[in-house]
Amino acid sequence: MSAPLFLVEALPVADTLTLDGPEGHHAATVQRLRVGEELILADGRGGTAAAVVTAVGRGALDLTVTSRGYVDASVPRIVVVQGIAKGERGELAVQAMTEVGVDEIVPWAASRSVTQWRGERGVRAREKWAATAREAAKQARRAWLPVVAGAPDESTATVAARISGAAAGFVLHEEAQDRLTTVELPTTGEIVLVVGPEGGIAPAEVDAFRAAGARPVRLGPAVLRTSTAGVAALSVLATRLARW
Repeated sequence: MSAPLFLVEALPVADTLTLDGPEGHHAATVQRLRVGEELILADGRGGTAAAVVTAVGRGALDLTVTSRGYVDASVPRIVVVQGIAKGERGELAVQAMTEVGVDEIVPWAASRSVTQWRGERGVRAREKWAATAREAAKQARRAWLPVVAGAPDESTATVAARISGAAAGFVLHEEAQDRLTTVELPTTGEIVLVVGPEGGIAPAEVDAFRAAGARPVRLGPAVLRTSTAGVAALSVLATRLARW
């Protein structure tokens, strides 16, 4: 089994350190790491440090760094614009997409989104997505922490502007003729993938994204839930881009 990963604000400069705070508590109290066991520290921006536990305290570990590394960012970047979903479906989508390698997630206030993020509620909901992505990145041992970007409820116009500046844009749509498995993909820049909410993407939104340069695509004959469509599409892209 691979060594567990813990996220830190900055990697240690010295060869010894104490891991405390929430990550230290999780390592010492929840995972119950013991002297001699190994772990990985990551800054969420590609930097890593392997370390071994030399002492265990109350909610903290003393560590000795054994090696340092850096993981290059994936190219092209994959950005998923996720229609805001009700209940836990949005968080399930964020968790799964993080595990399979999404680079950035943008919450989108689609016209058919049942749940609307407004004011403080929106800020809290977005923070919950970010926390979900953080925990999923640790579980997946990712050196890069995906960004949960934009406002809590990005507008269709803002999403269209993001697509217009990308190397490629795709909109998952059940009536599309082109398949994500066969469309041409860029080798650099940014791929923006739009996933609709439970009620799907409205025709006016599809038109706006087309005008910005996006291409409607489908995955197959089945209509997937908003919580699974993004991760299925990312699996296709990860395979075609040789990430997997």
